[in-house]
Amino acid sequence: MEDGVLLTWDDLSVTVAGGRPILQGLTGYARPGELLAIMGPSGCGKSTLLDTLAGRQGPNTSQAGHILINGRKQALAYGTSAYVTQDDALITTLTVREAVYYSAQLQLPDTMANSEKKERAETTIREMGLQDAMDTRIGGWGAKGLSGGQKRRVSICIEILTRPKLLFLDEPTSGLDSAASYYVMSRIASLNQKDNIGRTIIASIHQPSAEVFQLFTNLYLLSAGKTVYFGPVSAANEFFALNGFPCPSHQNPSDHFLKTINKDFDKDIEQGFANGIPTLEVIDILVKSYKSSDIYQMAQKEVAQICKQGSGALEENNRQSGFFTQCHVLTRRSFTNMSRDLGYYWLRLGIYISLSIVLGSVFSHIGMDNGSIQARGSLMMFVASFLTFMAIGGFPSFVEEMKVFERERLNGHYGVTPFVIGNTLSALPFLALVALIPGAITYFLPGLHHGYQHFLFFVMILFACMMLVESLMMIVASVVPNFLMGIIVGAGIQGIMILVGGFFRLPTDLPKPLLKYPFYHIVFHKYAYQGLFKNEFLGLTFPNAEAGNGGSPTITGEEILKQTWHFETAYSKWVDLAILFAMVVFYRVLFLIIIKTTEKVKPLMVKFMSATRKERTQVTVNPSATPSATPYCADKRQWQ
Repeated sequence: MEDGVLLTWDDLSVTVAGGRPILQGLTGYARPGELLAIMGPSGCGKSTLLDTLAGRQGPNTSQAGHILINGRKQALAYGTSAYVTQDDALITTLTVREAVYYSAQLQLPDTMANSEKKERAETTIREMGLQDAMDTRIGGWGAKGLSGGQKRRVSICIEILTRPKLLFLDEPTSGLDSAASYYVMSRIASLNQKDNIGRTIIASIHQPSAEVFQLFTNLYLLSAGKTVYFGPVSAANEFFALNGFPCPSHQNPSDHFLKTINKDFDKDIEQGFANGIPTLEVIDILVKSYKSSDIYQMAQKEVAQICKQGSGALEENNRQSGFFTQCHVLTRRSFTNMSRDLGYYWLRLGIYISLSIVLGSVFSHIGMDNGSIQARGSLMMFVASFLTFMAIGGFPSFVEEMKVFERERLNGHYGVTPFVIGNTLSALPFLALVALIPGAITYFLPGLHHGYQHFLFFVMILFACMMLVESLMMIVASVVPNFLMGIIVGAGIQGIMILVGGFFRLPTDLPKPLLKYPFYHIVFHKYAYQGLFKNEFLGLTFPNAEAGNGGSPTITGEEILKQTWHFETAYSKWVDLAILFAMVVFYRVLFLIIIKTTEKVKPLMVKFMSATRKERTQVTVNPSATPSATPYCADKRQWQ
């Protein structure tokens, strides 16, 4: 059997901003072939402990103590560990087979044939008992699909494709009934000895049924961030009984433990039970009793023994798909999702067509008289402003895709750049369709400037503007992940851009501080307006309203652009189009930079917070960093 991962933590404490403790002096271990349950009432620190052990500590927390892997301070190599989150962030339009197979193509190396990856995906699906649902779509809002338990098993499937030796699960039974909970946990427990690998499995769990509770090997019981009990599940009843809190017969032990240490409903224990001792006092008794117990001493000795022996440094595992493979797979997956998700583009296309028909009807037979100058300008403004404004309608779908990206990125499935490239390439055909069909209706129904070259330029401007709005909303999503707030922020930004774009207030009349310099020159509406107006007016002549006052009987399109709209005509409309596409690239690169910067800054913030707030004279350990593999003995409190 392959060597597993021994995980130990000694005197581990976590505090948040302001110094409030979340975890206080925790010590424990997790061994290969065993299933460790982290239990406790809501708010006791279960998820914090799991996140800290997995190296997912938040930037607003500081950490003290030692987290060691195989007795050494080292980072978890790719493919060695996996983390299954409490929320099932999955692409709802994919089938189970597609979701797992796409993930296999992303996570497994290019040296492995596609047939092997497909076989690995289907084997993993069968291991989790999902063979009958392989071709069922995962489903989400508005589309029925898998049950909650099945979705949880799909999440687990995706994370165990690389056959990790260390598996973290955050509330794997949350929201499931007792039957589904048992089925999910029994499948997880069966992973312990799969593929000749002794896996180390750690799961935070709130209130398991008696059957689920018996599946665990060890129990780590928390209350208010303190250790109430850590040891074998089989010895937990005896520990509580010895301290005067025996589990009544025919009662689920996990229910009894949680009821005993839950201070949220601080009331006396059941009549005739523990003499009505208040919950806080019960917790204090159990914490002190555990600290003086033989079980605690055994845990300390086990941690020290693991540190001394040290199974060696983990092997670096770079066996992952290449950059171009990731780009290709993500493009295909995103394209499939966009084509099946009605809210991403299809609903928007239907609304655009309806709006274009109304818009074309309002401006139908626009003519070539002097009054048509203002009408053409209004139509161009509406197209560049409000028709493209509606591109924010796909924001909720993109936010859901971002949730999947964040989960997969944290587990190291692929990089940020392939995600941006894949999303961009997959959106191109849909945006082209949305620009072409409504654009044709809007252009030909009113009878705008004749010539297909003018029509194609019109469509390209519309296409570029839609890409820009989507790129802008991607940036908003990276800063404001809540889709409702994101739509409000995105709409507000676009509202400002429209106001200073040069139509509602002529460029020469805009206040120079801020609004003209720099806002007018950096908003994309300026170049969209100018490109559309140049495309429409240059080459045309109209009757001059001032002809009766001694003026010329006609006025050219160039004169209209200069005198009426105050636009810059020194450069071609193609320059405006080129600037719009350059802005698309800039916005996408900016989105990429924000994501990458956030990833790099977060661990530095964690390290800084831990260094500045530590309350003990211990070495601070950051599992998300990549330190050298150095052996450490907990009993001597010094590096060897």
